[in-house]
Amino acid sequence: MPRTVPALLAVLLAAAPARADVAMTAPAQGAALPAFQTTAPIALMVDMGSGRTLFARDERRRFIPASLTKIMTAYVAFELIDAHRLGLDQTMPVRDETWRQWHGKGTSMNLAEGSSVTVEDLLRGIVTVSANDGCVVLAEGIAGDVPHFTTLMNAAAHHLGMPDTHYNTPNGWPDDGRTYVSAADLATLSSALISRHPGLYHRFFGHKDMTFNGVTQENFNPLYGVTAGADGVKTGHTNEAGYGLVGSAERDGRRLLMVVAGFDTLEARRNQSRAFIEWGYSAWETQPLFNAGVQVAEARVQGGTDRMVGLLAPRDLRTVRPTGTRAGYGLTVRYRGPLTAPLAKGQPVATLVVHTDGQPDASLPLVAANDVGRGGAIDRLRNGLFALAGL
Repeated sequence: MPRTVPALLAVLLAAAPARADVAMTAPAQGAALPAFQTTAPIALMVDMGSGRTLFARDERRRFIPASLTKIMTAYVAFELIDAHRLGLDQTMPVRDETWRQWHGKGTSMNLAEGSSVTVEDLLRGIVTVSANDGCVVLAEGIAGDVPHFTTLMNAAAHHLGMPDTHYNTPNGWPDDGRTYVSAADLATLSSALISRHPGLYHRFFGHKDMTFNGVTQENFNPLYGVTAGADGVKTGHTNEAGYGLVGSAERDGRRLLMVVAGFDTLEARRNQSRAFIEWGYSAWETQPLFNAGVQVAEARVQGGTDRMVGLLAPRDLRTVRPTGTRAGYGLTVRYRGPLTAPLAKGQPVATLVVHTDGQPDASLPLVAANDVGRGGAIDRLRNGLFALAGL
């Protein structure tokens, strides 16, 4: 393994959250929830602000992702960019053997033989025009070769909590089923992509076309230019996989994320994905819980300079309910306590569980309100005395 790969792997494992902020529980049987009709054998919709699953069909079934693979390729690059291990202006060489293998093979940026391309152009090509050649050039430039890059992809998938996913390629080219995903895992990945890297996400996703070397190509995303607020994420298609889409839109601060896979025709994917996301906005409405920065609760801290730390909402937290209903809800704060110092301000340390009548629970993150350093001998003595006193 090249010496750089373990270092990059350490960046991904240190930076990525242990779990993504998406609840993956399907609606309970018998719950009176809004219905949606789709011919997609696999379908999932998540309201990201509430963490609630609005629709789920076979969301844990493994399937061949085709170009949906490229979401993870972009995510690995974004993680390294934010860790200052990769630069947008950094150039990657187009190796002769890579050009011979991938020139004009499927969707392509039509990279020139023997040229060098910036990371920024490669990411635009991968995200906007699904460039197979761009994925391989980026993978080789980052990790030395494709196998070492897929090691990074699989490490990120494991750390995000994606049990039904394995990557063997950076671009989703058919590989006898060695690359596979599930809709739930793609929702986890896409949620992390959007929430962890909002600047890079808006820089590279949501574009209807791309011009490179004087050639303009269209994005295949059927939501762009039609669905209000649509800005992602990625389409995928091969004869074996059928037509799939991870789609997302944001309206008035409310973001929906959907995954559909296995459509037989381009028309079915186009029409039903548009209808699906409109259903998500019309059939469900939001109910605010806490504004960003509001302290929700406190947690005990062990071994720290402080005995307690505030638990804040890292963003506007809300729940959703079927439109026109008045379902009640309850809230529970959960954390593995006492928390152990040191803690960093903004570090996810607890979960707000929302219990809603007739619906499965949803989980939302809470973060530390301030830094808590590791305590010294006097701090430990003081905290011990407080504990003995039951305070």
